[in-house]
Amino acid sequence: MGKSNRASGNSKISRVLVFHNMNRKLKLWELERPSEEDFKKQPKFPIVVVLDDIRSLSNVGSFFRTCDAFNVEKLYLGGITASPPHREIQKTALGATESMDWEHVADTKSTIQELQAAGYTICSIEQAEETTSLEAVSTLGADMFVLVFGNEVNGVDQTIVDQSDFVIEVPQFGTKHSLNVSVCAGVVLWEFAKRFI
Repeated sequence: MGKSNRASGNSKISRVLVFHNMNRKLKLWELERPSEEDFKKQPKFPIVVVLDDIRSLSNVGSFFRTCDAFNVEKLYLGGITASPPHREIQKTALGATESMDWEHVADTKSTIQELQAAGYTICSIEQAEETTSLEAVSTLGADMFVLVFGNEVNGVDQTIVDQSDFVIEVPQFGTKHSLNVSVCAGVVLWEFAKRFI
């Protein structure tokens, strides 16, 4: 009887191991990501990201990596936002400074005006009196978007908020008033990228 119990116990262990082997984690080389050269050539989603005075170099690097992940058309580094090459940016970008199309601009407001004139819908990611909640972005009647993310302390400049077609707010349910800006970028970009998948 003791042998029978051990055998059935081993049988359960074997079943668990087989189940886990069926859902094996993939190695990086198995993910079939495009090469840097192929990524640059592939059609991008019509999403442009503008950083308005982002001060943290690690946040800037995170934006590069997140924009790469969500197939963003271009990243503008506005105002005091640092630009590559910089060791602190590279730490979080993990090479995305080479794959992403990016440009540093001194005057963020003028760049936004130019993008708006080119047909982009300007969306500031901010908390304001009148906002569109993030879960409703699928209903926005537009095809090309500029997403503006602001300074870690002061947010998006009020004059840029005034220029915007929409102010997008990320719903939050805790005690804090905001998310880290690079965390916010991942949440927001996924919602916009879903429109084009």
